[in-house]
Amino acid sequence: MTVYSKKKQDNMDIIAVAIVEDNYDIRTAMELLINGSDGYACIGAFNNGETAVEQIPSLLPNVVLMDFNLPGGMNGIQCIAKLKGEFPDMHFMMLTVYEDDDKIFQALEAGASGYILKKTPPGELLEAIRDVHEGGSPMSSQIARRVVAYFQKQAKPNPALEALTSREKEILDQLSKGFLYKEIASNLFISIETVRRHVHNIYEKLHVRSRTDAVNKYYNR
Repeated sequence: MTVYSKKKQDNMDIIAVAIVEDNYDIRTAMELLINGSDGYACIGAFNNGETAVEQIPSLLPNVVLMDFNLPGGMNGIQCIAKLKGEFPDMHFMMLTVYEDDDKIFQALEAGASGYILKKTPPGELLEAIRDVHEGGSPMSSQIARRVVAYFQKQAKPNPALEALTSREKEILDQLSKGFLYKEIASNLFISIETVRRHVHNIYEKLHVRSRTDAVNKYYNR
Protein backbone atom coordinates (compact mmCIF):
# COMPACT_ATOMS: atom_id res chain seq x y z
CA MET A 1 0.00 0.00 0.00
CA THR A 2 1.22 3.48 -0.87
CA VAL A 3 -0.54 6.64 0.26
CA TYR A 4 0.74 9.94 -1.08
CA SER A 5 0.49 13.45 0.27
CA LYS A 6 -2.80 15.10 -0.61
CA LYS A 7 -1.08 18.44 -1.25
CA LYS A 8 -1.44 18.21 -5.03
CA GLN A 9 -5.07 17.17 -4.67
CA ASP A 10 -5.92 20.54 -3.11
CA ASN A 11 -5.52 22.09 -6.55
CA MET A 12 -8.97 21.89 -8.13
CA ASP A 13 -7.41 21.28 -11.58
CA ILE A 14 -5.77 18.06 -10.41
CA ILE A 15 -7.56 14.73 -10.88
CA ALA A 16 -6.84 12.64 -7.79
CA VAL A 17 -6.46 8.95 -8.67
CA ALA A 18 -6.25 5.80 -6.55
CA ILE A 19 -4.99 2.49 -7.93
CA VAL A 20 -6.01 -0.99 -6.80
CA GLU A 21 -3.69 -3.46 -8.53
CA ASP A 22 -1.83 -6.47 -7.11
CA ASN A 23 0.94 -6.62 -9.73
CA TYR A 24 3.83 -4.53 -8.40
CA ASP A 25 5.34 -3.66 -11.78
CA ILE A 26 2.01 -2.60 -13.29
CA ARG A 27 1.02 -0.66 -10.17
CA THR A 28 4.36 1.14 -10.08
CA ALA A 29 4.21 1.96 -13.78
CA MET A 30 0.73 3.47 -13.39
CA GLU A 31 1.84 5.50 -10.36
CA LEU A 32 4.78 6.90 -12.33
CA LEU A 33 2.59 7.69 -15.33
CA ILE A 34 -0.07 9.48 -13.29
CA ASN A 35 2.30 11.42 -11.04
CA GLY A 36 4.46 12.37 -14.01
CA SER A 37 1.54 13.83 -16.00
CA ASP A 38 0.25 17.37 -15.62
CA GLY A 39 -3.25 17.52 -14.17
CA TYR A 40 -3.10 14.14 -12.44
CA ALA A 41 -1.97 12.89 -9.02
CA CYS A 42 -1.89 9.37 -7.64
CA ILE A 43 -2.90 9.76 -3.98
CA GLY A 44 -3.03 6.08 -3.09
CA ALA A 45 -1.99 2.69 -4.49
CA PHE A 46 -3.15 -0.62 -2.99
CA ASN A 47 -2.41 -4.26 -3.74
CA ASN A 48 -5.64 -5.74 -2.31
CA GLY A 49 -9.30 -4.90 -2.00
CA GLU A 50 -9.54 -5.02 1.77
CA THR A 51 -6.91 -2.32 2.26
CA ALA A 52 -8.44 -0.23 -0.51
CA VAL A 53 -11.89 -0.36 1.10
CA GLU A 54 -10.33 0.67 4.41
CA GLN A 55 -8.15 3.53 3.13
CA ILE A 56 -9.94 5.02 0.11
CA PRO A 57 -12.76 6.63 2.18
CA SER A 58 -10.19 8.85 3.91
CA LEU A 59 -8.51 9.80 0.62
CA LEU A 60 -11.65 10.48 -1.46
CA PRO A 61 -10.04 10.17 -4.91
CA ASN A 62 -11.87 11.45 -7.97
CA VAL A 63 -11.18 8.25 -9.91
CA VAL A 64 -10.27 4.73 -8.80
CA LEU A 65 -8.52 2.37 -11.24
CA MET A 66 -9.53 -1.17 -10.33
CA ASP A 67 -8.09 -4.54 -11.28
CA PHE A 68 -10.40 -7.56 -11.32
CA ASN A 69 -8.42 -10.32 -9.62
CA LEU A 70 -6.97 -9.31 -6.24
CA PRO A 71 -5.35 -11.37 -3.48
CA GLY A 72 -7.44 -12.12 -0.41
CA GLY A 73 -11.18 -12.52 -0.14
CA MET A 74 -12.33 -9.43 -2.06
CA ASN A 75 -12.07 -9.04 -5.83
CA GLY A 76 -12.29 -5.78 -7.75
CA ILE A 77 -16.02 -6.06 -8.43
CA GLN A 78 -16.79 -6.55 -4.74
CA CYS A 79 -14.51 -3.64 -3.90
CA ILE A 80 -16.37 -1.34 -6.31
CA ALA A 81 -19.78 -2.44 -5.05
CA LYS A 82 -18.77 -1.75 -1.46
CA LEU A 83 -17.27 1.69 -2.09
CA LYS A 84 -19.87 2.81 -4.63
CA GLY A 85 -22.62 2.09 -2.14
CA GLU A 86 -20.98 4.43 0.37
CA PHE A 87 -19.65 7.02 -2.10
CA PRO A 88 -22.03 7.18 -5.09
CA ASP A 89 -20.22 10.17 -6.61
CA MET A 90 -16.86 8.40 -6.70
CA HIS A 91 -15.87 7.19 -10.19
CA PHE A 92 -14.49 3.70 -10.80
CA MET A 93 -12.81 2.40 -13.93
CA MET A 94 -11.80 -1.18 -14.50
CA LEU A 95 -8.23 -1.63 -15.74
CA THR A 96 -7.90 -5.30 -16.52
CA VAL A 97 -6.91 -7.98 -19.02
CA TYR A 98 -10.36 -9.59 -19.09
CA GLU A 99 -12.55 -9.12 -22.15
CA ASP A 100 -15.34 -11.65 -21.49
CA ASP A 101 -18.95 -10.54 -21.31
CA ASP A 102 -19.63 -11.79 -17.78
CA LYS A 103 -16.87 -9.73 -16.20
CA ILE A 104 -17.72 -6.66 -18.25
CA PHE A 105 -21.35 -6.62 -17.16
CA GLN A 106 -20.51 -7.59 -13.57
CA ALA A 107 -18.25 -4.54 -13.40
CA LEU A 108 -20.82 -2.20 -14.92
CA GLU A 109 -23.59 -3.51 -12.66
CA ALA A 110 -21.36 -3.05 -9.60
CA GLY A 111 -20.90 0.63 -10.43
CA ALA A 112 -17.90 0.91 -12.75
CA SER A 113 -18.22 3.85 -15.14
CA GLY A 114 -15.51 2.67 -17.53
CA TYR A 115 -13.73 -0.49 -18.64
CA ILE A 116 -10.22 -0.18 -20.06
CA LEU A 117 -7.78 -2.95 -20.99
CA LYS A 118 -4.27 -2.91 -19.53
CA LYS A 119 -2.75 -2.90 -23.01
CA THR A 120 -4.21 0.59 -23.55
CA PRO A 121 -1.46 3.11 -24.48
CA PRO A 122 -0.50 5.53 -21.66
CA GLY A 123 -1.90 8.61 -23.41
CA GLU A 124 -5.27 6.96 -23.97
CA LEU A 125 -5.35 5.77 -20.36
CA LEU A 126 -4.85 9.33 -19.11
CA GLU A 127 -7.59 10.56 -21.44
CA ALA A 128 -9.90 7.82 -20.17
CA ILE A 129 -9.24 8.90 -16.58
CA ARG A 130 -10.17 12.47 -17.46
CA ASP A 131 -13.18 11.27 -19.43
CA VAL A 132 -14.60 9.27 -16.52
CA HIS A 133 -13.86 12.16 -14.15
CA GLU A 134 -15.90 14.46 -16.40
CA GLY A 135 -18.87 12.10 -16.42
CA GLY A 136 -18.05 9.90 -19.39
CA SER A 137 -17.87 6.13 -19.62
CA PRO A 138 -14.69 5.27 -21.51
CA MET A 139 -14.26 1.76 -22.84
CA SER A 140 -11.58 0.10 -24.89
CA SER A 141 -12.90 -0.41 -28.41
CA GLN A 142 -12.92 -4.20 -27.97
CA ILE A 143 -15.07 -3.85 -24.86
CA ALA A 144 -17.44 -1.36 -26.46
CA ARG A 145 -17.97 -3.73 -29.39
CA ARG A 146 -18.91 -6.52 -27.00
CA VAL A 147 -21.40 -4.26 -25.24
CA VAL A 148 -22.83 -3.13 -28.58
CA ALA A 149 -23.08 -6.71 -29.87
CA TYR A 150 -24.93 -7.74 -26.73
CA PHE A 151 -27.55 -5.04 -27.11
CA GLN A 152 -27.84 -5.35 -30.87
CA LYS A 153 -29.20 -8.86 -30.44
CA GLN A 154 -32.42 -7.35 -29.17
CA ALA A 155 -32.20 -3.93 -30.77
CA LYS A 156 -35.47 -2.15 -31.49
CA PRO A 157 -36.18 1.39 -32.66
CA ASN A 158 -36.38 3.78 -29.74
CA PRO A 159 -38.79 6.73 -30.11
CA ALA A 160 -36.80 8.63 -27.45
CA LEU A 161 -34.08 9.15 -30.06
CA GLU A 162 -36.43 11.40 -32.03
CA ALA A 163 -35.60 14.18 -29.56
CA LEU A 164 -31.97 14.16 -30.76
CA THR A 165 -30.65 16.28 -33.59
CA SER A 166 -28.99 14.58 -36.54
CA ARG A 167 -25.57 15.59 -35.19
CA GLU A 168 -26.40 14.21 -31.74
CA LYS A 169 -27.48 10.93 -33.35
CA GLU A 170 -24.15 10.80 -35.21
CA ILE A 171 -22.25 11.31 -31.98
CA LEU A 172 -24.35 8.76 -30.10
CA ASP A 173 -23.64 6.25 -32.86
CA GLN A 174 -19.92 6.99 -32.48
CA LEU A 175 -20.18 6.56 -28.70
CA SER A 176 -21.90 3.21 -29.18
CA LYS A 177 -18.94 2.03 -31.25
CA GLY A 178 -16.49 2.81 -28.45
CA PHE A 179 -14.76 5.85 -29.90
CA LEU A 180 -13.08 8.28 -27.50
CA TYR A 181 -14.03 11.95 -27.58
CA LYS A 182 -10.89 12.92 -29.52
CA GLU A 183 -11.63 10.18 -32.08
CA ILE A 184 -15.21 11.37 -32.49
CA ALA A 185 -13.95 14.92 -32.96
CA SER A 186 -11.55 13.74 -35.67
CA ASN A 187 -14.14 11.53 -37.37
CA LEU A 188 -16.74 14.31 -37.51
CA PHE A 189 -14.30 17.23 -38.02
CA ILE A 190 -15.37 19.08 -34.89
CA SER A 191 -13.61 20.09 -31.66
CA ILE A 192 -13.46 17.95 -28.53
CA GLU A 193 -15.34 20.68 -26.65
CA THR A 194 -18.13 20.49 -29.24
CA VAL A 195 -18.25 16.72 -28.74
CA ARG A 196 -18.52 17.19 -24.97
CA ARG A 197 -21.32 19.73 -25.42
CA HIS A 198 -23.27 17.38 -27.69
CA VAL A 199 -22.74 14.45 -25.30
CA HIS A 200 -24.07 16.60 -22.43
CA ASN A 201 -27.17 17.40 -24.52
CA ILE A 202 -27.62 13.73 -25.41
CA TYR A 203 -27.50 12.73 -21.75
CA GLU A 204 -29.99 15.48 -20.88
CA LYS A 205 -32.45 14.53 -23.62
CA LEU A 206 -32.24 10.79 -22.94
CA HIS A 207 -32.29 11.29 -19.14
CA VAL A 208 -29.11 9.26 -18.65
CA ARG A 209 -25.80 9.87 -16.85
CA SER A 210 -23.30 7.65 -18.65
CA ARG A 211 -22.23 6.26 -22.00
CA THR A 212 -23.50 2.82 -21.03
CA ASP A 213 -26.97 4.17 -20.23
CA ALA A 214 -27.01 6.17 -23.48
CA VAL A 215 -26.07 3.07 -25.48
CA ASN A 216 -28.83 1.17 -23.69
CA LYS A 217 -31.32 3.81 -24.84
CA TYR A 218 -29.80 3.74 -28.32
CA TYR A 219 -30.65 0.06 -28.56
CA ASN A 220 -33.91 0.42 -26.63
CA ARG A 221 -32.84 -1.67 -23.63
